[in-house]
Amino acid sequence: MSSAEGEYLHVVTADHVSEQRRRTGRLLIWGSASLLGAVILAQILNHYEFADLGFSNWRPTLYAYLFWATCLCISQILLHGERGKRTLFILPAVLFVVSMVVFPLIFAVGIAFSNWNLSSPDGRQFNGLENLRQMWVDDFYWNALKNMVWYTLAIAVEYAIAFGLALLLNAQIRARKFFRIAFLMPLMLSPVAVSWMIGKSMLEIRFGPVARLARQLGWDTPSFFGSPEIARLTIMVMDAWTFIPFMMIMILAGLQAIPKELHEAAEVDGAPAWKRFWEITFPLMLPVSVTAILIRIIFKLKLADIIINVTAGGPGGATDSVTSFIFREYRDRSNVGYGTLLAIFYLVLIVIALTVLMKLAERWMKPRY
Repeated sequence: MSSAEGEYLHVVTADHVSEQRRRTGRLLIWGSASLLGAVILAQILNHYEFADLGFSNWRPTLYAYLFWATCLCISQILLHGERGKRTLFILPAVLFVVSMVVFPLIFAVGIAFSNWNLSSPDGRQFNGLENLRQMWVDDFYWNALKNMVWYTLAIAVEYAIAFGLALLLNAQIRARKFFRIAFLMPLMLSPVAVSWMIGKSMLEIRFGPVARLARQLGWDTPSFFGSPEIARLTIMVMDAWTFIPFMMIMILAGLQAIPKELHEAAEVDGAPAWKRFWEITFPLMLPVSVTAILIRIIFKLKLADIIINVTAGGPGGATDSVTSFIFREYRDRSNVGYGTLLAIFYLVLIVIALTVLMKLAERWMKPRY
């Protein structure tokens, strides 16, 4: 086989699709879409009691959606032939995301503008913008948002510590493999285990070993969760202890990918160690650093389990994160409608903030000639 013939084996040519196949494909698409629309309309009419069609739940809509999705995949082959088969590598995943993300999000938006308290016998009732007005005057929610700003800013310190540890583990030191495993151990623990092991045990004010050591050093009442500032700082330290190894291992992988010849050439030219770091190591590590920081921000914005288990948001909401506050809104107050609105508003803020950060990072890392 010649090389030219081998190249053509990877080229997908347009199939000759008959008009009959095209009509069948269009019929499948529009027929299944019409059925899905009719079922959704019937469910809405039944849900709001405009008609009694016997639908006790939204399961018929799910079945109609699965039927429409299957017909849509089959119609791609009927309409486009061999090229339609390539679409099937992506289309099922897109349809799955739509069913598992988009539909629940639309349902959540409907809940957000309703008064739905699980302890009330009235069920869910539409209340317009009342939840939004309640959120606007909810000082505890805005305090939780302010706390999230402090928690997120602490990532700068975590990044500096992780970078220092990565530089240490990348150097030729004794027992380097042992220290790599030892520093990764906090990442192997779940935040719930960390909260009970450290927050509820080691930092316990009466019998905790850390508290007893603090008393021996002169701290009369070593309460790590008594004052707002110390409690917030303690939560930051516990969360940082858990996730610094994650950033460290990413930065260490980036450091090991830097060619040693660059440092050797700079050392031959007489550049000191700090200049080699600022002129070679740090600029080359920017893509890895930005990725590690963005992923860490995403994890930080979900901070809840340590706070829920150790302080439950106290004292006076000083350690509350948005996620822990919304959790208590659901669990303690059973206020599903208001809690859903808070979650959607928080999601919008996260999307906007991460988009801005990614744009700034892209502009910052863009080479200037």
